[in-house]
Amino acid sequence: MKFTFVSIFKSLLEGYFKDSILNRAVENSLIKIEYLNPRDFTDSKHLKIDDTPYSGGAGMLMSAQPLCDGLNSLQDKKHIIFLTPSAKRFTQNDAKRLSSKEHIVFVSGRYEGIDERVIEKYADEVFSIGDYILTGGELASLVMCDAISRNIKGVLGNKNSLNVESYEDMLLEAPSFTKPYIYKNNSVTSEYLKGNHASIAILKKSMSLCKTKYYRPDLYKKVLIKGR
Repeated sequence: MKFTFVSIFKSLLEGYFKDSILNRAVENSLIKIEYLNPRDFTDSKHLKIDDTPYSGGAGMLMSAQPLCDGLNSLQDKKHIIFLTPSAKRFTQNDAKRLSSKEHIVFVSGRYEGIDERVIEKYADEVFSIGDYILTGGELASLVMCDAISRNIKGVLGNKNSLNVESYEDMLLEAPSFTKPYIYKNNSVTSEYLKGNHASIAILKKSMSLCKTKYYRPDLYKKVLIKGR
């Protein structure tokens, strides 16, 4: 899969792909990362890519022309995603679904946002990663890229890791433990050590429900409704 990041700050993005799992995915040609800078497409002799909003108010908006010409330069089949706080929230199900795409383009807004005409013309989907405001869309695009990439076959060393993660079946993942068995008088749940996989699965499901009820009562209510 190919990911193209449309951003005026390439340096904020490229370092994330130089280490760990996504670096191996790039080296093994499981994912390909490209960057497109709208400033390279602006008609402005001063390389401007923003202007004041017609409606007034503080801040500047990213102009239509550089973004449109930049997106038009991408010739292959692509799925264009805009990152903005005024959109539906990105979920694990979206990550799994989008992992089957051939080419995803993330358009990262800056300043006070993007001229809405660009979004209306080019957006296949629009996402937010949470109910808060960032200084730009680059972090959000990295979050989505990471979540999508790990669902691509071969990116994770153990494909079974995907089966026990949080948000599968709308539940948070059960607590996990490693050695030593006792650390500062705090011991691992004994059932984990007995080797009875059926009992462990039942216990994990119970703890997963408890964790979801405590941290995410909104999800817990959905689980209850689904189980009726």
